[in-house]
Amino acid sequence: MSRSDKETEKNPNLLHYDLGEDVVAFSTRRTGGVSEGNYASFNVNGYCGDNTLHVAANRQILCDYLQIDTSCLVLPHQTHSTRVKVIDEAVMGLSALQRAAMLEGVDALITSMRGVCIGVSTADCIPILLYDPVHQVIAAVHAGWRGTVGRIVVEALSEMFRTFQTSASDLRVAIGPGISGESFEVGNEVYETFASAGFPMERLAVKKTSIRNISEQSWFIDLWEANRMQLEARGVLPEHIFMAGICTYQHADEFFSARRLGINSGRIFNGIMMER
Repeated sequence: MSRSDKETEKNPNLLHYDLGEDVVAFSTRRTGGVSEGNYASFNVNGYCGDNTLHVAANRQILCDYLQIDTSCLVLPHQTHSTRVKVIDEAVMGLSALQRAAMLEGVDALITSMRGVCIGVSTADCIPILLYDPVHQVIAAVHAGWRGTVGRIVVEALSEMFRTFQTSASDLRVAIGPGISGESFEVGNEVYETFASAGFPMERLAVKKTSIRNISEQSWFIDLWEANRMQLEARGVLPEHIFMAGICTYQHADEFFSARRLGINSGRIFNGIMMER
């Protein structure tokens, strides 16, 4: 049993993904931290309105679990873009303010550095964690509906190939908790945006009774499947893709959901790290 398995066994506050030996990949649950209210309790995101002291304390708790310094926890300020950033020694050598500026508007991270935990924050959007065991490279991708339409996971795969020669067929992938197709209700404009971008809507969308107004019909889109299809289309093997299958909207007591709790609420941190 690896150290990460042992840590997870005694730490019920992480949902763990088995992507490979000496790789820790996880999504945080709501329990185990110090934040309060809609941030209760394990929120490590400093961009969603939580008390900064609580965020710092939660980051320390997480880093203690991972046995790393808090400076080795890397998360961007996401803006639903398709920007991908490689985290290297130059980035890690920056001051906290410089690093934050560099990671502004970034929605996917890649690194080959050991002992550095990269991750993305979600609260209904789809988190995707990737591991290349051949070239020893990891990535974390935030795919909300805009990022999914913009094919951010494809951008991440392309950057992994350009920088590290990653082959998609070698990748191990986890698609973590996010809003399910059963719960992701959208307006006609979002449906049309997907359709115009070439997505096979007959496979991704259904029209049914609205959650918000039972007298109306609405479109519901499956973001899990939309991202899985992109991964497979680029050569990731189906048997190498793990789907958590946990709907944040339906399980907001365990995982943060912005649709349930509002924008001013905590975020799930979806992290991945290669141990030293």
